[in-house]
Parts: sequence; C-alpha cells; structure tokens
Amino acid sequence: QIQLTESGGGSAQAGGSLTLSCSVSTDTSSRPCMAWFRQAPGKEREGVAVLSFGGSMTYYRDSVKGRFNISRDNAKGTVYLQMNSLKPEDTAMYYCAARYGNWMTCTLWQDFAYWGQGTQVSVSS
Repeated sequence: QIQLTESGGGSAQAGGSLTLSCSVSTDTSSRPCMAWFRQAPGKEREGVAVLSFGGSMTYYRDSVKGRFNISRDNAKGTVYLQMNSLKPEDTAMYYCAARYGNWMTCTLWQDFAYWGQGTQVSVSS
C-alpha cells in the first residue's frame, strides 16, 4: 500500500517557477516508480513526468521537457516536481502517482494504482 500527499501548488505568473512535493508513505521494501500527472478543466488527465525508484531514469512529456524536473529523496520519502518557465497552459490540478512495474511500463503513463488528492497550479499571463 502506498499513500501519497501533494503540496506546493499555488499561483505564478508566466515565466515563473513552482515546486511541487509529494510525500510518499510506504513500506521499506516497496520500490515503485513515481510520476506526476495533471488535468486541466475540460481536458483528459495527462502524464507529465515519471521517475524510476532509484532516481536514475526520468521521462517527460514533450511540452515540459527542459522546463520541468522530477526528482526524489528516498531518505525523506518525498518526490518533487520543479517547474520553471511556467506557461498559462500549465494550469491544471497536479497529481502524484505511483505504480510497480519495470521502467518501460512506467513510461506508458498507464496503470498507476496509487494517487494523491492533487494540488492546484494556476499560471497567469
């Protein structure tokens, strides 16, 4: 069982930065890959970034490459999403998610079984 709690959302102006945090509660033997998803009003949920358990592998959707960075501190049980050069189209509810499986399956944005409640990010022009 994995419990996820997001924090750090808020408002920013275009070009600004925000950092989201996801507190991960799980047993010590658990080795999930972690991801951030987002859902804007009237749109489908989409994967933003995914990270392997050890943190050595990352995968991003094209629209955030070079602007967003996903990382994790396993000692603190926290996953981060650093968002730079924010755009109004980044406005959405952001969710932390986790799943088990090999790295390739994690990059498919599918079958993430564990989800946080979400944190809102709003970017104004």
